[in-house]
Amino acid sequence: MSMNDPLGDMLTRIRNAQMRGKSTVRTPASKLRAWVLDVLKAEGYIRGYEPVTSAAGHDELEISLKYFEGTPVIRELARVSKPGRRVYAGAKEIPQVRNGLGVSIVSTPKGVMSDAAARNANVGGEVLCTVF
Repeated sequence: MSMNDPLGDMLTRIRNAQMRGKSTVRTPASKLRAWVLDVLKAEGYIRGYEPVTSAAGHDELEISLKYFEGTPVIRELARVSKPGRRVYAGAKEIPQVRNGLGVSIVSTPKGVMSDAAARNANVGGEVLCTVF
C-alpha cells in the first residue's frame, strides 16, 4: 500500500479499530499525526497516545481510543484536505462541524489546532479533517 496520505491512513486506522471495539491502535509516528492527536485529545475524542517502538524497530504512536457506554466517542472522522485536492480556509471561512458539535482540525501557521482555536487566533490554514 502506498502512503500518499499518512494522515488519512491514521484516520482510517482509528475508524477501523473503533468498528472492532479495540482499546488501542498503532500508527507510524510523525509530527503531523502527533499534532492532530494532540487536538483530538484536547477535544476529548481520544484518551491519549504514547510513542512506542514496533517489533521491527519503527517509531509508532499507540492511540488509546475512547468509548462511552460501549460506543466510540468519535462518530465520524473525515479527511477534508487530500493530497490530490488541498482545502484551505481563511480564519473567517473555517467550516463549523454540525453547528459546533464537531471539530475541524486546521493546520495553521501557528500550529495544528481546532477550528475554534483557529478562529480565536484569527488564523486560517489547511482544513485537515473533521471529527464528530
